[in-house]
Amino acid sequence: MTTTLAADTERLGDVLIREGLLTRAKCDQALAEQRSSGHRLGYVLVKLGLVPELEITKILARQHRMPAVDLSRFEVDPKILKLIPADLANKQVVLPLKREGRTLTVAMADPTNMGVVEDLKFITRYDVFPVLAGEYTLRSIIERHYQQGNDQHLQDILKDMEGQGEDVEIVSEMEDEAATQAQIDDAPVVKLINGLLTDAVRRGASDIHIEPFEFELRVRYRIDGALLEVMKPPLKMKAALTSRIKILSQLNIAERRVPQDGRLKLKMGNRVIDFRVSVLPVLFGEKIVLRILDKGNLTLDLSKFGFEKKAEDDLMAAILNPYGMVLVTGPTGSGKTTTLYSALSRINTIESNIMTAEDPVEYNLMGINQVLVRNEIGLTFAAALKAFLRQDPNIIMIGEIRDLETGSIAIKAALTGHLVLSTLHTNDAPSTITRMIDMGIEAFNVASAVNLVVAQRLVRRVCTECAAPATYKPEEIKSLGLTPEQGKKMPFRKGTGCDVCSGTGYKGRAGLYEVMAMSPELRRMVLRGASVADIQAMAVKEGMLTLRMDGLKKIERGVTTLEEVVKETAA
Repeated sequence: MTTTLAADTERLGDVLIREGLLTRAKCDQALAEQRSSGHRLGYVLVKLGLVPELEITKILARQHRMPAVDLSRFEVDPKILKLIPADLANKQVVLPLKREGRTLTVAMADPTNMGVVEDLKFITRYDVFPVLAGEYTLRSIIERHYQQGNDQHLQDILKDMEGQGEDVEIVSEMEDEAATQAQIDDAPVVKLINGLLTDAVRRGASDIHIEPFEFELRVRYRIDGALLEVMKPPLKMKAALTSRIKILSQLNIAERRVPQDGRLKLKMGNRVIDFRVSVLPVLFGEKIVLRILDKGNLTLDLSKFGFEKKAEDDLMAAILNPYGMVLVTGPTGSGKTTTLYSALSRINTIESNIMTAEDPVEYNLMGINQVLVRNEIGLTFAAALKAFLRQDPNIIMIGEIRDLETGSIAIKAALTGHLVLSTLHTNDAPSTITRMIDMGIEAFNVASAVNLVVAQRLVRRVCTECAAPATYKPEEIKSLGLTPEQGKKMPFRKGTGCDVCSGTGYKGRAGLYEVMAMSPELRRMVLRGASVADIQAMAVKEGMLTLRMDGLKKIERGVTTLEEVVKETAA
C-alpha cells in the first residue's frame, strides 16, 4: 500500500515540476511534510501554499480521465447531505453535490478510490457519478457543513428542552466548591449535558455513549437495543464534558487510568431519573456510558409483557408458590431483571418479607429490602444469601447465580420453604437445568427445587405509524425454519421508516419467552440425566413454546419482523 501511494505522489510531483508549477526543493519539502502527516501530496501542497489547488485538480483530472468541479460554484443542499453519513464523508473525503433522478453526483478527493463509489451506491441506493475536487477545499466544506448539522442538532435539543417549560436540574449530593466551580466555568457544557440527558430520556433511550476518538467526539443513544449516532460535539469540549460528568457522579476527576463507576440523578419536573455512570479509559480519553434507569418507564405488570396464555399461567402459578425456585435466563440486556422485578411486584404484600441481593441495584422498589453486592469488601451473592436466611425471609431474589456456593445456598433455601428467584446466563430454558448440574449442584436437588425456567430475548417492535406488508426471498424464509408454502401464508410486516421511528422502521421492544414449567415427567428426566434435546422435546410436547415458536407468533400478529426473530433466536 505504501509503495503505491509513494508512486502516485512522485508522479504528481514530477508533473508539477515539469510544468513549472513547483521547484524540486519545494517538492522535497512537501514530501517530507506528507510523510509525517500521512495526508496526500496534493493536500499538503495546497496547505503549505506552494501550488494553487485548481492546478492540482486539473492535473489529476487529466491523469485519471475524470471530470473535475470547482466547489465554489456549488451550494450544498442539507437534504442531499443527509444521504451520506458524517463519519463516512469525513473518513473517505466525499461530499454529495446534487441529485438528478436516480443519479447522485459525489465529489471526491482520491480518484483512485473507486471502492468508495460502490459503497456509496449500496448506502444511498442511487447511481453514483463521481467527480474530482480539490482535497483541501473539500475537507473544509465537509467539516463545516457536517459540523453545522451537529451544532444545529445540539441547538434543537437545547431549544426543545427549554420549550417544554420543565425544570431540569441535576440532583447532586456533593455541592462542594469543585462542583460549583465546574458550573461557573463550563456553562455550555452544563447545558449540553442537561440537554443530552433530557433528550435521551424523551426518546426512550436505555444508554448514552460518549466516545472520544483522535479527531472527534461522538455521542450515541441505544434506542430499542440498537445504537444511533445523535451528534458530534466539538472536540475541545471533551475534557470539560468528562470532568463535569465525573463530578456529578462523585468520581475522582484526577484519576484517568482506571475504570470508575458512579450514579447521578436528573430531576425533570416532578420526575427523578437515575443514571448509572461507567467511565473507562480508552486510547484518546475516557469513554462514558450512562445507563438510564427511568422508573416512570418501568412496566411491572406481567400481563403486559406479551406472554402467551399458557406461559403466563405457568409463570403466575410458580411465583405464587410459597417455596421453590424460579429462574430467568438470557443474555445481558434481555430484560431479565425487569421480569424479576415484575414478579416481585406481583407478590409484594404486607405479609411477605422480600429480600434481594443485586449487582447493581437498578431500581428502588417500595416494600422490598434490597442489598447492593460489593465483592471488594466480601459482600458477595453467597454472603448476602447466608445473611438473608437469618432475616426471616419469605421470598429471596438473587441477582445472578455465578458459582457453586451461591447455587447451593439458593437451592437449600428453595428446599426449606422459601421462594427463590434468580437469573443465569444460558441460551434456552432446558440448558439451564444442565448448566446448574455442571456447576456441581446435585441433580436430585435441582429436580426437587426448580419449579420453572424462563428464557427470554428482546426484539424490536415494528413501528405502527409506517408498518406495511413485506415480502421475503425463499432463502430468508428458510432461515426462519419455514417452508416456502408456510412463508406465503405468513402476514409479514415491516416498517418503511418515518419521523416517529427516526427512519428505522422500529419503535419499542417486545419480549420472546420460552417458559418451561417443571412437570413430574421433566423432574424424572433430570434425575435420569437426560440430554438437553430430550428435555426440550418433552417440554414442547407438554405445551412449551420455544423462543423461535414464540417469535413466529409475534410475526403473525405483526409485532416484529423476520430479521429480528432470526437474529435473536436459535433454530
